[in-house]
Amino acid sequence: MAITIETKRYTYQDYRNLDVDDNFLYELIDEELVQKNAPSPQHQRISRKLLILLNTFIDTKQLGEIFYAPIDVFLDEYNAPQPDLVFVSNAQKSIITQDGIMGAPDLVVEIISSSSLRQDRGKKMKLYKNYQIPEYWLIDLISQAVEVYFYENNEYELVSSAVEKGLIQSKVLTDFQFDVAGLFS
Repeated sequence: MAITIETKRYTYQDYRNLDVDDNFLYELIDEELVQKNAPSPQHQRISRKLLILLNTFIDTKQLGEIFYAPIDVFLDEYNAPQPDLVFVSNAQKSIITQDGIMGAPDLVVEIISSSSLRQDRGKKMKLYKNYQIPEYWLIDLISQAVEVYFYENNEYELVSSAVEKGLIQSKVLTDFQFDVAGLFS
């Protein structure tokens, strides 16, 4: 479950200076500090499977690097989301720093559950669109669906989707595809 813990407006510096010792993850979205519970085992299984698929493809083709949560993606002074998976191409590798990813990556993946549905389909999708992140994937645990959105003409266009089975293809990772059935099995 993702909840805003305070109405105070946070900046990137406030976020970096947090000294919190609890069992929650935090991200900065539109100046709000958002608290998230640890992911479920199902979430972690799917994240791991997709990470392996993507990492194998990206390493084989020497395209860049894939990262998994938690990792901060600093988009501006008021936004530091932590997508479940993040791809940064070789052309963008300068945005990878010791503190996190400083700028818009090439591809982000969010694995949504009932508690994160509004955040991932709403605020985060709008945020990623505003920063023109070329590709945004939504993976829905409940419906066993994968949607791939590509940034084009100032909007995200759905370019690939499947429910329970079927091939998913990426535009950013040319020739990358996988069957959704393997992800949810």
